[in-house]
Amino acid sequence: MSTNQQLTEAIERYVNGEMSGDELARFEQYRKENAEIDPKISEQKRFNSVLKQYGERKELEDKLNAIHSEIDVHTLVEEMTVHPAWIIQLWRNHHSKISVAASVAIFAVLTTMFFTGYFSKNNHGYEDLSARIAKVQADQSKLRQTVSAAIKGSKPGRPHLTNPGNYKGTGFALSSDGYIVTNNHVLGARFDSLYVQDADGNQYRAKLVYAEPQYDIAILKITDSDFEGLGTLPYNFKRTKPDLGEDVYTLGYPEGDSPVMDRGYVSSQNGNKGDSLQYRVSIPVNPGNSGSPLINSKGNVIGIVTGKQTDTEGASYAIKAGYLYKAIQNVPLDSLGGKLTLNNKNTLVGMNRVQQINKMQNYVFMVKVY
Repeated sequence: MSTNQQLTEAIERYVNGEMSGDELARFEQYRKENAEIDPKISEQKRFNSVLKQYGERKELEDKLNAIHSEIDVHTLVEEMTVHPAWIIQLWRNHHSKISVAASVAIFAVLTTMFFTGYFSKNNHGYEDLSARIAKVQADQSKLRQTVSAAIKGSKPGRPHLTNPGNYKGTGFALSSDGYIVTNNHVLGARFDSLYVQDADGNQYRAKLVYAEPQYDIAILKITDSDFEGLGTLPYNFKRTKPDLGEDVYTLGYPEGDSPVMDRGYVSSQNGNKGDSLQYRVSIPVNPGNSGSPLINSKGNVIGIVTGKQTDTEGASYAIKAGYLYKAIQNVPLDSLGGKLTLNNKNTLVGMNRVQQINKMQNYVFMVKVY
């Protein structure tokens, strides 16, 4: 493909099923020879899915706009809904590199609407697993920044956060010095602060180091002065594909302050609507499981739990671990303060599941977003 524009148009025709014969064969061969094509195809599929929601939501949007026509934001939504061709052209021209400030602002609006679920809340049964937590209706005094000696298990001088936050998910350690991975959608469109909580109830302030929306991956770093580090990670990260039917389990925080384990098996090498970024797994997961590690019987992390099919019992999805490697490669070195290298030694091999979980739970965190 000689230009990005031609490649984008070819991918769009391929996803829409408009290729046939020799052209389709040539594109399939080009796809096999260029590993970066698969993520672009998945990206186009997601974009098509977003566009499809315009037609499905238009009637409701029109009714709401008629009632609330005096509100400017609804007028803006109506303009975007009525002119999908404008958005398509904007996508084609700017999705790879955006250099005009106005385009940045427009894409910020579209990205916010997309990742907060505005266009995709009815995405054919697919549901992200970040848990939306009700805001506490109480005084600011309930957000005590000093510790009460009566709070069991809290360290002297540490803040105890009574506010549960706006969103909740799960993350797990990438390194012993406090780098943690979770899903990008767990963070929402905007936030003021991030905290992570370990299995013992200790809470630490963290910051966002890097986000990769196309892979739904976010990398955090614990910045709390009281964080003393973790031991050497007992697990490693496996990029090779698992076998169909391979036993897997996950460990996360879908409810309460204690980690929850669920088990199942790999049911497909691809995810929602054939998405090559994901595995489909038959495993019961719930809101709050977003960002949980997907682990095989040997203790290798093979993916990151990201969503589930609401109209199919036990159908869940996980981002493949290989895309975690790609996201880390894209992190600017000045954001890391040094090179982040994933552990390649697995000390969980040979342990039974109970023994593995006893080790793993020390490296899996609840992620709280404020």
